[in-house]
Order: sequence, then structure tokens, then C-alpha cells
Amino acid sequence: MTHVLKVAVETPQHTGLGAPLSYESDRSLEPGSLVRVPLGRREVTGIVWPGEVETDAPGELRAITGAFDALPPLRRAWCDQIEFAAGYYQRGVGEVALSVLPPELRKLDNTQLVNRIAKLNKRLPASDLPAQVARPPLNAEQAAALDRLCTPVPAGATVLLHGVTGSGKTEVYLRAAEQALAAGRQALVLVPEINLTPQLEARFAERFAGRHIVSLHSALTPAQRLRHWLAAHLGLADLVLGTRLAVFASMPRLGLIVVDEEHDPSYKQQEGARYSARDLAVYRGKLEGVPVVLGSATPSLESWQRANEGRYLRLALPSRIGGGVLPQVRLVDMNQLPKVRGAATALSPALVAALQERIARGEQSLVFLNRRGYAPVLHCGDCGWKSGCAHCSAWRVFHKLDRTLRCHHCGFTERVPRACPDCGNLDIAPIGRGTERLEEQLAGLLQGADGRAPRIARIDADTTRLKGALEAQLGAVHAGEVDVLVGTQMVTKGHDFRRITLVAAVNPDAALFSSDFRGPERLFSLLMQAAGRAGRDAEHAARSEMWVQTWHPQHALYAALRRHDFEAFAASQLKEREMAGLPPYSHLAMLRADAKTAEAARGFLQAAAEVAHGLPGADAVAVYPPVPLNVARVADVERMQMLVESASRMALQRFLAQWLASLHALRIERKAAEQRILRWAVDVDPLSI
Repeated sequence: MTHVLKVAVETPQHTGLGAPLSYESDRSLEPGSLVRVPLGRREVTGIVWPGEVETDAPGELRAITGAFDALPPLRRAWCDQIEFAAGYYQRGVGEVALSVLPPELRKLDNTQLVNRIAKLNKRLPASDLPAQVARPPLNAEQAAALDRLCTPVPAGATVLLHGVTGSGKTEVYLRAAEQALAAGRQALVLVPEINLTPQLEARFAERFAGRHIVSLHSALTPAQRLRHWLAAHLGLADLVLGTRLAVFASMPRLGLIVVDEEHDPSYKQQEGARYSARDLAVYRGKLEGVPVVLGSATPSLESWQRANEGRYLRLALPSRIGGGVLPQVRLVDMNQLPKVRGAATALSPALVAALQERIARGEQSLVFLNRRGYAPVLHCGDCGWKSGCAHCSAWRVFHKLDRTLRCHHCGFTERVPRACPDCGNLDIAPIGRGTERLEEQLAGLLQGADGRAPRIARIDADTTRLKGALEAQLGAVHAGEVDVLVGTQMVTKGHDFRRITLVAAVNPDAALFSSDFRGPERLFSLLMQAAGRAGRDAEHAARSEMWVQTWHPQHALYAALRRHDFEAFAASQLKEREMAGLPPYSHLAMLRADAKTAEAARGFLQAAAEVAHGLPGADAVAVYPPVPLNVARVADVERMQMLVESASRMALQRFLAQWLASLHALRIERKAAEQRILRWAVDVDPLSI
């Protein structure tokens, strides 16, 4: 008997074939089964998709060529989550479904998969009974939050755990996971960045000795990723820890979802299907009827507003573990420093003295500057030449260690010229500073009277490129082998530095006047998270400080920071956004186009706007004129964007679904060389504007 099945396959976006395709099979296969099917001249992996099959004549359909019988089908809830993500973020079902499966899975046949699963079963036998591990006592606030979490709540309820830095949110996660595992369920824990995964994995492994814990993130080898995914899918793994990719992990016994640092923009995918892992975690919780815990010291304003509206249950941890106080925030008014002609002040004398005091006491300090490299640009004082990138509308950054000029957008790298390329002047100088220059300046300023050099470590994307480099440097900090830690924002979140008593922000003002309406929210979050690295040991908390060097000490953001008052800051920001009609009080999408010329990209977006005005429901959305991105050209590609706004999420979704079908046709129509674009994409709920 011949059966007709719907199969989700990964089809190129330009084909416009986003829905599952129909194939015939000589046997019935359950929805969620992995299969091999012909697609054009290729044979590809697909997934038998649930739902009604279109009544095509079987004789006109191509046949499935094989099935992965060794692998249990993906559950209906998993397929429903994929279908929602594809619909909401305006991508093809097959594209989303296949992109979140391990790439190695597509290279195997059924026999090879049988062998992999057999090896995995030997490697991961049934979990042992958990060993009794000493647990730290809960304070009253943690106990109250955990009691509320364990009290029966509506299926799929979302809990916003708002706890100051150092308040013990991770212990609440551990206890909640313990409850889920005791009930025979699995727990999924998401973190924003890869470098936080090993740290959290170590804490969970220590607490849940005898349980199987796997991680899912992009730094795994293909074989590791497949092994960990299979462990989760087969129910062998009790805990899955991972970055945004892990929100799609197939887990048959899912009982809890935790999203740590839920405010972090790293949860938003920036390529392909531009999904938000945090938002999909909330949807998955509702779909599967499991609680979702969103944890943060500085929740996103969208989550905060949902809690205000009663859509999320808000639980508070307002005090630090051990009764430690939050660091005192000191604002250094850079306008008061004496002006020295031809010299730029990086560090105020008062901050240098505070750092020296910490070194003398055997304590650690953290100085962060969110710009890597030695200096953002080299400059010729005679003719005005600057180290621009030939392929991007951006400067190449000077890296002193290897004497290179490096573009951080396209990677174009050259040796530093001996003289100005334009006029031959030998005296070309760096302007501004990055972490590399800051490290050099600190080494000179903090040298002791006895000639002893301070122990300075720098952690940024340049110093942690090699495998194991980040872990080694963090280990040195934890061991007390570092006096001053210099770094970018990667050192300001999630790390539990017990000896740091001073944190200094060198130049945070730029985000105060960002063209992106989320700039102040990101800056406040970054500074609050950075402040949280100081005084995490209750013994040192009373003398912990956060120093902020600013040219705008009267700014309202800094006033809220001094009081550690997230609620006041959130209230003022939400009021501004409501008046301006910005999220969470409106809903946005961004259409982006890349082309060899700005005229081609702009022309495509203008034509798309004309199409939009003629669609049903166009009166419920506003389509703004196209504008270039902040860095308009990257790798010789011109980039333009066009904002779409609506007061109604449903109206925006209906409009986008109709519009995208027209955009596929529009791109095909514009074949002339001067009109042709390289690619286009829609970003729903964009984080960068």
C-alpha cells in the first residue's frame, strides 16, 4: 500500500518553498521520523511532518528513499515548537527544523546511527541514584522563592526571578532542577554565552553527581554535538545545559526550563532564522505544560512589563547571600580633571590610587572597557589619513602586540605601515584606546615604589582565541594570581570572582546617546552586572566599590545606578517608550537587503515598500523609509534596512506573511545588474536598530 507523507526538507529561501513537501512511501511512518528523500538532483535528510496531507496523486510524487528506524520519532510538541518558530520568524519549516539538528546526523545512514546509539548506551548507562551532596542553606528569600516555584502553578507558567547580583539565583535553579529530576523529569538550563557553560556545568555536575549532564553549544565538535543531542533525545541525559541553540533540544521528559541572564541579547540569533531563544523557551513551556524560570538582576523591559501586567509571576531576591551589601557606586566627573594639551586621560588619579590601595591589601580589581585592540584607529597629524578599511565603512583597529591593523567586521588585516600611506609622514599615532592599550597604561601607572610590577591579566576576544585560554586565565584570577583584570563585557557577567572588591568602568558614556532606543537599557544592565562582580564574598562586601568615569555624572541613568535601583530605571524607561510607541508597547520587524551597491539595496527596499502599501492590512502597519546600517558596508557589500511597525502583533504577523510571498517574486523581477541584490531577510522583534 502506498502512503502519502508530508516531509519537511531544507529548501533554499529564494525558492519560496517553506512548507513541507509531499512524498510517497511504501509504508506508514510516524510524524517526527527522520527520512532520506530526493530533492532536485540531491538526496537530503527530511522529517515526516504531522498534519493533513494534500491530496496529490501518488503516481506524480517522488518516493522516500530511506528511514532512520533506529531513532525514535521527534515528539509532536517538538514539531509544534518548530512550526511556531518558523511561522513567527517568517522562515521555512524545513529550514528551521533541519538547522537545529546536529549536522553530523545528516551524514549518517541508519546502520551508522544504530552503532552510534549502541556506543552511547554503553557510555551512558542508566543514571545512578544521586549521591548525597552537602547543600548550602537557603536564606529566607531563596526559601520563599523556591516554595512558590514548587507550589502548583498553572501549567506552563513563566516565573521572572529578579535577584540582585550575588543573591543566589543559581542555588534556586539547582533546587528547582533537583525537584524536577526527583520527579523523573529532565531539566533544560540556558545560558547566554559559551564561556559561561563550563562554569555552570561544573556546579551542576558537583550537585548532581551520578546524573547524566550534557551541554549543547556551537563550540562542540560535530561528533560531540551529535552524542549530546542523542543523549537528550533518547532521555539518557537528565540535564541539558546550553546556549540559545539548546532551546530546540529534543527532550521527552522535559519538566523544567531555566533561562539565566534572560535579558542578554545573545539569546537572539542574528543569522538565518533570527529567533529569540528566551521567547521560544516561554512558548515551549506553555506548549509542554512545564514551568519556565527567567532569571536576571536586570530583566529585559519586555519581561518586566509582562510581570507588571500579571502575565509572568515575579519573585524577588533583593539581598546578597551572607548579608553582604552591594558595592558603593562612585562617579568620577571627568570634566573636573585638569586638561593637558595633546594628552587624553584614560584613568583619573583617584581611580589609580584606589587600584593601588587594593593591590597593597592583596585584593583584586576589575577594569573594563568595551573595546578590544590597542586603539580604534591610527592617524596622521599632517594630512589627516586614518586607518580605514578598504572593504568596510569602518576603521581598522590597531593591535600593538602583532603590529597589525585589523578590521573587526571583515577580518581584513595588514601590517602597520612604517609611514603614512598618503604623505609619507613617519609620525602616525594611535587615537583612543582599547583593552590592549589600557593594560599597557595600567602596568605603568600601578608599578610599585619598589619596582614591583602589578600582575595584570587581559580577557577579551584576542586573548582567548586558543582552546583552553579562557579557562586558564579565569583559573589564575580565582587562584589570586592576578591583581588587576582588564577586559571587555565578556568578564562582567556571570563570573563569581570572590576576591574582587573594585570594579571600574573606564568609558561607558557612548551608549547614553545611542541611536538605538535600547542603548540605555543595555548600558544600565552592563554596569549593574559589572558592579555585581565586586564584593561577592560577604567578608569583603562592605568595602567593595564600583567606579564609573563619566563626562555626564548628572545623567538619570547614573543616578539610578548609584542606588542600584532597577525598578526606578525600568519605570522611567517604560514611560518613555510608552510615550514614543516603542516596544513593549508596539511590535517591530526589520527588512534588510544586501547588494553590491547602495542604490540596488535601497531600490529593492523602496519597491518592497510600494508592494506593502497595496496589501490587505497595510493600514495597520507603518513602513519607514530605508536607511543604511550603522556600518553600511561590510566586505564590499552595501547594507540597507527598513523598519516596519505595528501596534498589534497579530496585524504585523498577518502583514508579514503576505508581504514575504511578494518579496520572493520581487527579487526575481529585479534581474538587471544595477538592481540585483545579494540577499534579503526579515528580522522579527529586532534587537539592533
